[in-house]
Amino acid sequence: ENPKPTRVAMGILERIKDIELEMARTQKNKATEGHLGKLKAQIAKLRSQLLEAGTSGSGGKGEGFEVSRFGHARVALIGFPSVGKSTLLTQLTGTDSESAAYEFTTLTCIPGVIHYNDAKIQLLDLPGIIEGASQGKGRGRQVIAVAKSSDLVLMVLDATKPHSHREILTRELETVGLRLNQHPPDISLIKKKTGGITFSATCELTHVDERVVYQILHEYKIHNADVLFRGDHTVDELIDVIEGNRKYVPCLYVFNKIDMLCIEEVDEIARRENTVPISCYMELNLDGLLARMWETMSLVRVYTKKRGGKPDFDEPVVLSADRGGTRVENFCNHLHRDLAKDMMYAWVWGASARHTPQRCGKEHDLHDEDVVQVVKKKKAAVGEAIGRFRQGPKDEPARIADRVKKAPLKT
Repeated sequence: ENPKPTRVAMGILERIKDIELEMARTQKNKATEGHLGKLKAQIAKLRSQLLEAGTSGSGGKGEGFEVSRFGHARVALIGFPSVGKSTLLTQLTGTDSESAAYEFTTLTCIPGVIHYNDAKIQLLDLPGIIEGASQGKGRGRQVIAVAKSSDLVLMVLDATKPHSHREILTRELETVGLRLNQHPPDISLIKKKTGGITFSATCELTHVDERVVYQILHEYKIHNADVLFRGDHTVDELIDVIEGNRKYVPCLYVFNKIDMLCIEEVDEIARRENTVPISCYMELNLDGLLARMWETMSLVRVYTKKRGGKPDFDEPVVLSADRGGTRVENFCNHLHRDLAKDMMYAWVWGASARHTPQRCGKEHDLHDEDVVQVVKKKKAAVGEAIGRFRQGPKDEPARIADRVKKAPLKT
């Protein structure tokens, strides 16, 4: 069971509510930009304190939420209760997850494995989350913590319910530092010991100015730093960079129960960005969902090849940008930890090669379904160094006088 909120947490929640009320009362214009930025920074600091208070308290762990990583990628199913998450897990993986007509049927994290394109993808069925999950309601904190460790979030929504559910869930996830379908802001913040704050930007800024940045940094007690904006970013993105604990995860919005809608409504849903309409009951578009998941995760399958042999197309090495990288060096590290050190060069066949085959180094980026043959450095055996660097006993006699003279040439 969830522990009751402590007095500290209750105090923090009240302060957050007071600041949100003040923000709602404040008019948004050029004169109040700095004040609103300061209030946003205060809310971000209080939410960080609230998360720390939640994790450090006793009894915070939930039974069944500690699921070890398995396979080449991890996908979490998140959504309101009774939208079809357990049914989707059962149909995609074959794992039997209990599903019924009442809410909160699933109470713990249930894992399953999808075998798709020679890769193993771990799918996690999580309990339904409700509004206020970020503050710990309905075991929401544990559910969101599992979503933070995943490579892709599948937000399962009921197509027959209001579309505002998507905004509610996104807001709950953003409150605890999860950013869906966003890239980390291109803001450089380097703290110094002295010298004050130096602010510069490589483009025109429309959302923030120097005064607002100074006020936010002072709120975080940062008085000496170099700040560089390489894009037109907002106050919230600057706060994300200062906090430094945000997780950027790709997300697909999966609308279930489309069999209860007319074709015009399904067409309208399908045209939205990052959205996949499905029906678990009639098994509609499940193949399309798997293909979209594969495309979003950008997994790269690389096949190995021995010298003089045929490529091994049975067991690929699966690489991804989120788990290490997709370079030749990462491929070597997957096979053996010393292979990258011993590698001289690699022959690459496939889409990433300019010609077939291409001789590449460790920095070469691999594409899906490439074939790689690693050529190792030639190691001389002990006492068999080449040329004048040769060590060990020689065949010749030690003295010149003892050498056997060659017979004179016959003329």
